[in-house]
Amino acid sequence: MSPRARKSALTAHVTASVGWFGAVAVFLALAVTGLVARDALTVRSVYVAMGVTGWYVIVPLCFASLATGIVSAVGTTWGLLRHYWVTVKLAITVLATGALLLHMPSVSRIADSATTPQWTADDLVGLRTQLVVQSGAALLVLLGATALSVFKPQGRTRYGQRTLMNQAPTSGRVPLR
Repeated sequence: MSPRARKSALTAHVTASVGWFGAVAVFLALAVTGLVARDALTVRSVYVAMGVTGWYVIVPLCFASLATGIVSAVGTTWGLLRHYWVTVKLAITVLATGALLLHMPSVSRIADSATTPQWTADDLVGLRTQLVVQSGAALLVLLGATALSVFKPQGRTRYGQRTLMNQAPTSGRVPLR
């Protein structure tokens, strides 16, 4: 990848990832508001907004982060499976994407329920609590992925070690890990 393309891919990845984190933070704020508010109109509005935020902001940013992360990894010397931190970050992102997709039907359910005339502020308290816990956990997971990107712990995977050995000069020296 050319330096310009690499920087463009990295910019897209950071933008999508920061957007995903921020959208989940907003989702958590809405979930807490929906859980503690007593005004039925506020509670209803929060859950409708959560449905929109989830499907039209968080899910697209999640996929954008995954796609741009893969492009950035494949297009740079880091590689997708050469370093443990990249591989772990990929695994975290794939698992977070899967968890999000499993979680979104519950968000749709509560958003749909909130639009019915029978909705009260006491409905679906268990599910509403679950939304707070899950979005808080999602923030921690995304923070962990961010920390991996910043600190980049040392260590190559076996594949990364083999690749490095194959690229080593034939002078008999073993490259540093």
